[in-house]
Amino acid sequence: MAAVAHAPTVRASGLAPVPACATAAFLLVALGIGLVVGPVDVGIGDILRSVGARLHVPGVTSSLSPTEETIVWELRVPRVVLAALVGGMLSLGGATYQGVFRNPLVDPYLLGVAAGAGLGATLAIAYLPRSLDAHEIVPPSAFAGATLAVAVAYALARSAGEERGPAVLVLAGVTVVAFLTAVQTFVQQQNADTLQEVYSWILGRLPSSGWSDVTLILPYVGVAVLVILLCRRSVDVLTLGDDEAASLGVNVGRARLTLIAAATVGTAAAVSVSGLIAFVGLIVPHALRLLTGGSYRSLLPLSFVAGAGFLVLVDAVARTVLAPAELPIGVVTAFLGAPFFAVILRTSRRMIG
Repeated sequence: MAAVAHAPTVRASGLAPVPACATAAFLLVALGIGLVVGPVDVGIGDILRSVGARLHVPGVTSSLSPTEETIVWELRVPRVVLAALVGGMLSLGGATYQGVFRNPLVDPYLLGVAAGAGLGATLAIAYLPRSLDAHEIVPPSAFAGATLAVAVAYALARSAGEERGPAVLVLAGVTVVAFLTAVQTFVQQQNADTLQEVYSWILGRLPSSGWSDVTLILPYVGVAVLVILLCRRSVDVLTLGDDEAASLGVNVGRARLTLIAAATVGTAAAVSVSGLIAFVGLIVPHALRLLTGGSYRSLLPLSFVAGAGFLVLVDAVARTVLAPAELPIGVVTAFLGAPFFAVILRTSRRMIG
């Protein structure tokens, strides 16, 4: 009875109004900036009137020319939506992994998503016929490689025995990453003519190809976000440790597998179209912890919203800093994330302990 009386409890609160409103406002501002930035000058007022006209608001007509309408609705809006989906999913995936593995320094690439996606994209670029459109063959290949890598890592951890704690999964992920990275390096050396195209994809870049990429990843990201948010209380419980979570009635193995699978599928879909964009899953959740604390019931939904706004802003910087050329978006996130990560390393002892 004493053990029951002293069993750990989880006081997981819902969304606090102030952080929720601040995060939503940040996303709206980021979306506005993403829509107005570009070589063609289109004001936010003109865009809002175009939105009203498309929604058939009485008395509202668009002030944009047909060419400007095409630029806004077939180029800028899809790219901004794609950036929001990718950024939100990477941030949410990072926060989910950090809770499942009880370590604030992990990112959504921990179990091999990046290595698998990179190998899949490299194989597609190097060996599939050049007559095929790279934009059509690389995303499915990267998605398949990413999901297969995590599946192998999980199977490897499971083969280690019944006690499949987070540490075993991490070690399995490290093993898979090392092997797939070696294979990718070998393929690149054998196909040196594809190096530029491969590295262009690896550095991360959001394509301006209309709505096709949005419709490609939306179902996967949507399902992943829904599953994670429905299970967010389980993440709070898992942070207590496997034994404590089990004593609170959580099926630890099933909860961990569900959350890892959802985060992996969503992240794989995101990187399949954007390439390997680093640090988003690390920067955003940590910044939000300063505002909301450690409860994953609030951290997870806020991570998706803030991550969406963050990557929209980063993409706007990538499109303009070297205009008319475009800087790889992964370079911008690395420039921001490297010093941020250094700060975390100096201050994370108390957080991990």
